[in-house]
Amino acid sequence: MTIFEQLSNLPHFSPEISIEGTPKKVLELREAIKNSDGVLICTPEYVFSIPSGIKNAIEWCVSTTVFSSKPVGLITASASGEKGQEELQLIMKTLEASFTNRTTHLIQGVKGKVDTEGTITNLETENDIQKFANDFEEFIKYRELE
Repeated sequence: MTIFEQLSNLPHFSPEISIEGTPKKVLELREAIKNSDGVLICTPEYVFSIPSGIKNAIEWCVSTTVFSSKPVGLITASASGEKGQEELQLIMKTLEASFTNRTTHLIQGVKGKVDTEGTITNLETENDIQKFANDFEEFIKYRELE
C-alpha cells in the first residue's frame, strides 16, 4: 500500500495546464492512481463537504481516465459525515470510478471511536473497518478477473 501524503504540495487546480504543462507532482499522482490496483480515499467532512485538498487532487484527474473503472474504497469519518460521503460518491461516479455499498463506509461520531493517535477505540468500528477492508480487497480481486 502506498499512502499519498502530498496533498498540500499539489498546486491549485488550473484547467489551463491540466493537459499541457501539468506540474510534476500532479503527473506523479495520476501515474500512481493509474498503476494502482485500487484507490482508498479516507476523509473527514468539512462544512458538509470534502476537504479542499482532496477535491483539488481529484480535480487534477478529471481530464484523464485514471479513475475510469478503477476500484475505489471511500471512507468518511466525521461527526456526521453524511453530506461529505454523498458528495464524494457523486464525484467518483462522475469520474466513472467503480465502487459498491460494501466499498464505502461512514464513521459517524469519529471522535468517540478513534483517539488522537489514530487508534480505533470502539470495537464495533474496528470490526466494521475490518469488514470494509476485506470487502474492498475482494472487490479489487473481482475487478481484476473481469
